[in-house]
Amino acid sequence: MTLSNKEKMIAVISNGIAVFSLLQERDELPKNTTMYDLKVIPEDIKSELSVELIDEVFQYVTSAHSS
Repeated sequence: MTLSNKEKMIAVISNGIAVFSLLQERDELPKNTTMYDLKVIPEDIKSELSVELIDEVFQYVTSAHSS
């Protein structure tokens, strides 16, 4: 089974959320950094990136961890 580009982007966003959260917990996050400052997006899936998708994944991850 091959992942679709959207599924790959969701994985990249999820990883970004995890890294962001760890850096935030350790107080190692550079000033003025937000969840939208994802820097490493593979070119072949960049077209799948949107603020709405980041928000949707973030909301899902947040709700899944609070349950």
